[in-house]
Amino acid sequence: MKNTLIITLDFPPTIGGISTYIEQIAGELPPENFVVLAPKTKEKEYDQKYPFTVERTNFYYPRFIWPRWLRLYFTVKKLVKKYGIELIQVHHILPVGYVAYMMKKKFGIPYLVFSHGTDIAAASKKKRKKKLAMKVALNSQQVITNSESLNKRLLAQFPDLEGHSTVLYPCPDVDFFAPPEEEKIAKLRSQLALEGKRVILSIARLEHGKGFTNLTRHMPAILKEVPNLVWLIVGEGSQKQSLINLIKKHSLQNIVRFVGHVPHDDIKSYYYLSDLFILLTHPYQGMEEGLGLVFLEAAATGIPMIAGMSGGVEEAVADGRTGLVVDTYNEQQVAAAIKKLIEDIDYADRLGKAAQLRVRDEFHWDHQLAKLDQWMK
Repeated sequence: MKNTLIITLDFPPTIGGISTYIEQIAGELPPENFVVLAPKTKEKEYDQKYPFTVERTNFYYPRFIWPRWLRLYFTVKKLVKKYGIELIQVHHILPVGYVAYMMKKKFGIPYLVFSHGTDIAAASKKKRKKKLAMKVALNSQQVITNSESLNKRLLAQFPDLEGHSTVLYPCPDVDFFAPPEEEKIAKLRSQLALEGKRVILSIARLEHGKGFTNLTRHMPAILKEVPNLVWLIVGEGSQKQSLINLIKKHSLQNIVRFVGHVPHDDIKSYYYLSDLFILLTHPYQGMEEGLGLVFLEAAATGIPMIAGMSGGVEEAVADGRTGLVVDTYNEQQVAAAIKKLIEDIDYADRLGKAAQLRVRDEFHWDHQLAKLDQWMK
């Protein structure tokens, strides 16, 4: 296995699907061959749990120094020498990918570009950036996307990459297949005052495109169909205060439980104490969901799911077979889907079991990472 440097702007303890995706890829590979370069964190002891090496740095110079990415270039140059790096993985096409391009140009080190969707949208907005992104992509060994949907969006913007991209699906941690101790679930249920309630769960950053405000607006109509409901929200983000204001506007304070940030190692308990997982994802300002790792995690626990139509979500949730995919903005459709999966327990159970079986068969790291062997070995 080649000595590999993984460069990423998103890495735990930062919350999100990209962070988890990268953490799990690194965790599945031989630790002696892999180094992760990530932004600095206040939690200085966090990285001690990893078997692989994690280097932390400030990626960019202050705004008054240009080009700001030059700081990252010098850092990467030092790490290449320090660890004998033979391959670089970058998880953002610009500007991180340009640093990898410079490493290849100066020192002959090949690189892989992992694109997660938002970087494609950002790079496509300006002609200069799009041209630079194309140069970075074409000079890479391969561009890796996390869904067929994202791959199609990539090729729509950069048609010259036809035949130069590969889909590498994220995979849930195998620990999600094993239920936590019942005592732990009971304690959590008591803490959140869930006794006698039907529980729906949403886990995501509180940002545009995740559908939290849409579900809040739909909730009064949903409660008419499904009373005795509690909505657990796990996550933090820039839209939290506006979401709280909307919850107050619709008098939903007794229905919603804000859990906030939960470490990834503890998150599975929330799936297992809930009756239904729902995330009404939707396109926002040209950006769509790449795939949605949380849907795969939910599937691994066997919980029935409702997802909003967005990007690669329908690859994670097979509508009518492993969950239900709805129009986020259609209040009646959303309410009917929740009512169906809460009240028809046999149907919900069939969907949950089918989802768990599909994830176990198709979304595991041995199968996915084998796609990279030709460049990493």
